[in-house]
Amino acid sequence: MRRTAPEGHGPVRFGPPLPEDGLPVQPELSAVLAAAASRGGHEPVGGSRALREAACGYWHRRGLHCDPDRVAAAPGSPALLLALTAALGGDVLVPRPCAAWWAPYARLLGRPAFHVPTPPESGGVPDPYALLETVRRVRAEGGDPRLLVLSVADDPTATVAPPELLHETVEAAQGEGLHLVSDETWRDTLHDPHDTVLLSPAEMVPDRVTVVTDLAGALLPPGWPAAVARFPAGDDGENLHARVLDVLTALDSRVAAPVAAAAGYALGEPEPVTARLAAAVRLHALLAAEAHTTVVGAGALARPPRCGRHLYVDLAPLRPALTAHGVGDAQELEDFLTARLGMPAPGGHRFGDDLEAPRVRLSTGALVDGSDTERAECLTSPTPLELPQAHRALIRLKSVFDDLRDEAQRWESPR
Repeated sequence: MRRTAPEGHGPVRFGPPLPEDGLPVQPELSAVLAAAASRGGHEPVGGSRALREAACGYWHRRGLHCDPDRVAAAPGSPALLLALTAALGGDVLVPRPCAAWWAPYARLLGRPAFHVPTPPESGGVPDPYALLETVRRVRAEGGDPRLLVLSVADDPTATVAPPELLHETVEAAQGEGLHLVSDETWRDTLHDPHDTVLLSPAEMVPDRVTVVTDLAGALLPPGWPAAVARFPAGDDGENLHARVLDVLTALDSRVAAPVAAAAGYALGEPEPVTARLAAAVRLHALLAAEAHTTVVGAGALARPPRCGRHLYVDLAPLRPALTAHGVGDAQELEDFLTARLGMPAPGGHRFGDDLEAPRVRLSTGALVDGSDTERAECLTSPTPLELPQAHRALIRLKSVFDDLRDEAQRWESPR
């Protein structure tokens, strides 16, 4: 009998983390963290003045002006989203699919999280007409939608929403009185920044958008949790900032002092940090493009990755082969591909997609294998995909998907 829920794989406890970069920690960051660790002490809730000023400088350089008194830091984006959801109240709207950690925090607070379909060309931002229909339906059923979480540079789809779509969706949300949280964790990982236009909702509706950036997306290792939030100007933004600090205080949610020092250094974007980021983005763009070519060549479906360290794959065209292996839903597909590939392949149900849909997120960080020296070599090589450690991983990926294609063709051939 078909399962209606993943057995033994709780949606929160087994949810996938942010895609890692697979690279050794940058020496300059290690030095800053080690120096701060030797001094002891702790950060205040919401972050020190120095950390908040560094965050303001980061946003100023991206055209988003802010005040240090309207910034809060926390040990990761989940803490900030939990505090924002608690402070705003009401029901939460998220795209389908969406980052694995968005919906659980609404459920943790006893709030419904309603998924809104995204258009075919990109993920992260709901279709505006679907958004209006969802708000209408939720209100007709007695709900109280107040918060829309979206991401222009998206996890899990690795797409970047076009500005015209974002304009329509933001206008629809504003017309319905929704507050927007813009998760901009991946905005600095555009694979082709000269040919990709990224617009923040905060540039359009500065008084209705809170911007959240998890530094694990581009500036810090995922194991050093730190995130910053930029609150809107005006009385509403001031009150929301105060309520979020109340929640963070109740949770004693502080950035560890050594991590805060490394975060402040990284947010300042000195040359070593920007050079390392550019090299890492180039590497993962190459890996993502090669992985995309592989899965599409095998008959699977995937939007071309435009940002981040991942791609989102729909294996529906290969369903005959999956069925032959006893794979009938996304959880079984996750287990099957994780074992076959030797790397995490979280199913689409982790990201709000239907359990029956055979979709997975593949992370390019898992394709960077070997020792610290070998992984660091991938950053400096002019042809990183030809290095043995990357070549082996890509060959394995191609072998697994080509086998599925061949098996699907055999099952579909007349007998």
